[in-house]
Amino acid sequence: MARLALDQAPVVSLPRRFLYSMPIWGVLAGLLLLIDGDSLLRSRWHPGTLALVHTFTLGVLGNAMFGSLLQFLPAAAGVPLRVGRLGTLMHIALNAGVLLLVGGFYFGSTVLLTLAGLLLPLAFLVLVGMTFPAVCRAAGQRLLRAGIGGSLLFGLIAALLGGALALCGGGRLALVAPPWVDVHASLGVLGWVILLLASVGRVVMPMFQGTGTTSAKWHAVWLGCLVVLLTLASMWRLRGTGEMGLRVMLAFSGLSFALTVAWLQRRTSAARRGPLWWSWRAGTLALIASAVAVLWQSREPLLAAALALGIALPLLVVGMALEIVAFLGWIELHRRIGRGVQLPGVQRLMPARERGAAIMVLASAGAAVVLATVHPDAWLARAAGLLQCMAWGGVATVFLGTRRRVHRFLRDQVKSGCEHA
Repeated sequence: MARLALDQAPVVSLPRRFLYSMPIWGVLAGLLLLIDGDSLLRSRWHPGTLALVHTFTLGVLGNAMFGSLLQFLPAAAGVPLRVGRLGTLMHIALNAGVLLLVGGFYFGSTVLLTLAGLLLPLAFLVLVGMTFPAVCRAAGQRLLRAGIGGSLLFGLIAALLGGALALCGGGRLALVAPPWVDVHASLGVLGWVILLLASVGRVVMPMFQGTGTTSAKWHAVWLGCLVVLLTLASMWRLRGTGEMGLRVMLAFSGLSFALTVAWLQRRTSAARRGPLWWSWRAGTLALIASAVAVLWQSREPLLAAALALGIALPLLVVGMALEIVAFLGWIELHRRIGRGVQLPGVQRLMPARERGAAIMVLASAGAAVVLATVHPDAWLARAAGLLQCMAWGGVATVFLGTRRRVHRFLRDQVKSGCEHA
């Protein structure tokens, strides 16, 4: 914690409201599978499948990325933020927009899709407008700021494209769907999520996992290649000259990120191989399999999507979210109690056994989704949906358990103070 600027960290409630929203969307994804079964795992163009995918990408991953960024930038990257009421606006715009989008796809409502197409880009515009200038103005850590800045821009472009596609679904615009959808998905997953994980991971992996770090030269080359090649491959795809270039770009970038993480993790001592280490190890293995599936599947990349959205990205993101939520609890105690009182450590606020159990169940639920994708069957898909509900309910229970321990410690301090008085 010595490397973290606690005085720069935002109000605890700001990132926490986003992180606490994650498991709600995970449970909703499970409910969709429970209701519709294997019909959601047969075609990428099925309305229910589109609803399910965006429940994961925007509901789960979107809330995770928003909350993590708002905590990481001031506390670990030295980027001061002035949020104020914009935090509440972003949270409402993001989650209301996702709800409208999922409802619009699922029920075939042009009105809901139109509203979602307007509201979701607003959430990203507020985030980028608030953070990107601060990232550019901050001093030091150029590679980190370049990676975060690039991911913010890719995320905004993906959101704008998604808004345009939602307006198409609402009958307000006309675009040739497959190329624009491919570019939208690629920019969102690779340019927004993977690029941000790679940039932040270069800082937090040594801090929390005890790994080494890549050289600045290697990271700069990887970052530059991703930005340039992803842009060129997207333009090539929009020209309608084929999708292989974008597929190769996705596979190469995802594979290089995952192999780099696995290579760095080999240096972690056995004593530090906790839940976060295992969640990233399992997540990177699933990402490697997803990268291979991107090239192997010639038409509908359902297996690749199931591996990435069902296992890889949730494990990578949730592993960090568990650490952040525990740290937020410690910060709250630090600010409310002050000096002179020994505070419980992060491990006491969120025991490793609870984090490990949540990650194991989440990995099992993701594996069930992959199995149901490979062998589409109604009962198997519904079993995967039930596991998803249980897994994300478990994540929520761990989050709330930390909150309960914080409140209990505060209550004990008040009681102790009254007794001494």
